[in-house]
Amino acid sequence: MTLSKTDTPAGLRAAGWALAALGAVTLAVVAFTTPWRELPAGAPVVVPDPVRDFSGEQIARAETFDALVSVPSYLSLGLTLIVAGVLVGTPLGAWLLGRLRGPWWLRVLLGVLGLSVAVAVLRWPLGMWSETHLRDFGLSTQTWASWTADRIKNLGVGTGLTAIMVLAVVALARRFRRWWIPAAIGAFVLTLLASFAYPVVIEPIFNDFRPMAAGQLRDDLLAMASKDGVPVEDVLVADASRRTTALNAYVSGFGATRRIVVYDTLLQAPADQVELVVAHELGHAKAGDVLYGTLIGGLAAACGACLLYLVASAGPVRRRAGISSLGDPRAVGLLMGLLSLATVLSGPAQNLISRHIEARADVHALNLTRDPATFISMQKRLAIANISDLSPDAFEYFLYSSHPTTPQRIALARSWAQLNGLPVP
Repeated sequence: MTLSKTDTPAGLRAAGWALAALGAVTLAVVAFTTPWRELPAGAPVVVPDPVRDFSGEQIARAETFDALVSVPSYLSLGLTLIVAGVLVGTPLGAWLLGRLRGPWWLRVLLGVLGLSVAVAVLRWPLGMWSETHLRDFGLSTQTWASWTADRIKNLGVGTGLTAIMVLAVVALARRFRRWWIPAAIGAFVLTLLASFAYPVVIEPIFNDFRPMAAGQLRDDLLAMASKDGVPVEDVLVADASRRTTALNAYVSGFGATRRIVVYDTLLQAPADQVELVVAHELGHAKAGDVLYGTLIGGLAAACGACLLYLVASAGPVRRRAGISSLGDPRAVGLLMGLLSLATVLSGPAQNLISRHIEARADVHALNLTRDPATFISMQKRLAIANISDLSPDAFEYFLYSSHPTTPQRIALARSWAQLNGLPVP
């Protein structure tokens, strides 16, 4: 089997048009499925104000914690960009991978494994630094042995998924001139399959789950789901307390794999607050957030395949990376560098969409329970227990925040209360 040749100008134009069409469809889906306005236009404006709901000590603690954990976080981001830049902009990756021997597919797998492990080793001290801060503030309950095991599990899952993608691209590039067509289809299908399988394949690697114990709380949660018209396969409890004191719940999967998962740490909260957290998760299920998120992710992955083809077809990119074709096993470094850059660059857009979706789920919880006072109490409990950043700077908010801040969520509840003629908590 020989390496594929560079496509003709007509082929490049076809890939460009496909990228434009897929991009337009993706943007249309995002535009029509994202709730850009969570409350009606006439809703009262309530300005988020952490001072109104949190003591000076609580605000100072959150600011101190955020300042400490931000340092290793930003250093890790910088390391990611540096490594990606080296792999994309220099022939170092191709030179290192050129030392490997064996069939092309084995060299690809070994290349992905080697680069993934090397980056993990570089990040390891930063992870330990961050973990030390989590322990100092009482958020982490892990031993170094369990922390290391989780890191290795994450590395294994991430490396496996990366290996599948990179191996597929190299194999297609070796066989087809216009490999972007099967690559785009494969990326879309793989995203859908991964989303469906994640709750039953990946999540159990990191947590043990058990059905919530029979009792009043479980009955109330199932009754609330039934009232809401949301089919829920099960309500599970995750043994999160073996690694953290943070409070959380989430919804994952769709269809036969959809379930609501509650951290066992959350069960220490009053029952009405637990119900409000679950009501928020029911909002995600009722709006089909996982399904729409999977669809958008699949379309974005297909766009990424077309964009990768166009970028890799550019002569200067290939020359700087020291390769002639993505069908060359030495192209693993270039591929992994481009994937890293794409992940970083797409993060803010994903977070922007996520913040609006989370706000819609908050409104759903308020509509379902009609209890803004408990909603605000629950948000305060979550923020204090999780040491949430109550007023992140604009850059940090843009880069990392997948949820509205706690003061924003509390302000939303107060606006909702005024809009619905209820006492403002």
